[in-house]
Amino acid sequence: MQRDSKRVLGEYLVIAAQTGDRKACGQLAQLWQPALLRHALRLTGDGELARDTLQDAWIDIFRGLDGLADAAAFPAWAYRIVTRKSARSIRGLQRRRQTSAALAAEPARENPGERDAQSAADRGPLARALAALPHEQRTVMALFHIDAFTVAEISVALGVPVGTIKTRLMHARRKMRAALEMPDTPTPNPGGRDDRK
Repeated sequence: MQRDSKRVLGEYLVIAAQTGDRKACGQLAQLWQPALLRHALRLTGDGELARDTLQDAWIDIFRGLDGLADAAAFPAWAYRIVTRKSARSIRGLQRRRQTSAALAAEPARENPGERDAQSAADRGPLARALAALPHEQRTVMALFHIDAFTVAEISVALGVPVGTIKTRLMHARRKMRAALEMPDTPTPNPGGRDDRK
């Protein structure tokens, strides 16, 4: 399996950061920030919450970096930290909402899935099919196909057994295939004739 240059550079930066190279720490954060932010956003559904969560996650990542024995395991390990931090952020947000009387009086917050589906509608059929998947399947598909994680890395990143990841991928692919094969509304015939006869 060919490894991409991002992963090779990432391994080098992990090793350099483990030796105390502060510049390498900054470069490591710069290299992985966009991907980890996308992951946090997929999990939380809220941009501000995702950014705050990732900021907290980087603290844990850098604190635990010395204990990481295999630099090649960094992506899955870092995603796992972001996954845990995202779950905590969501739980904290839910607790704050439940205890706040003022918030109870406000209208319900927009569903992130609806917002994702709306923005996906502007990006094309593949993005719409991905946005229509259940949260767990959408996350696994994005990690596998967009972030190029292996099944084993996704398992580590999400803390879910490999078999479950494979099952989620299988069901997600079936749903996406069905969604992409469904005919759209018929396009009008430019000549005005009905050729269906």
